[in-house]
Amino acid sequence: MSTSPITRATKRAMDLAVAGAALILLAPLMAALAAAVKLTSRGPVFYRQGRAGLGGRTFQMLKFRSMRIDAEQQTGPVWAVRDDDRCTPIGRFMRRWSLDELPQLFNVLAGDMSLVGPRPERGVFVEKF
Repeated sequence: MSTSPITRATKRAMDLAVAGAALILLAPLMAALAAAVKLTSRGPVFYRQGRAGLGGRTFQMLKFRSMRIDAEQQTGPVWAVRDDDRCTPIGRFMRRWSLDELPQLFNVLAGDMSLVGPRPERGVFVEKF
């Protein structure tokens, strides 16, 4: 089922307006979370992960890093579970409230994903479906 150009343009305009406003309003919280990640564990603030987008196109999805930097070194790609022991203390807090996902608003602005629609999944898991 395809959508009309007007529907796609309206959805994109909504994504831009809502994500832009949310980023402005949430900037202080995001800055505090970034500082908390940096101050409580070594490694980068953001976690980038390849995801499968519309039409199978891949993009780098952003999240605040909530796990230690070697989280999948021994296991390879696995879905995170509740009370995952690979989480950092601040990561556990962010995941409880889904705050680790706030940087995805940048992906929405870039057009990689939408506020409404299916959640982009990792390529390795898309192949298993």
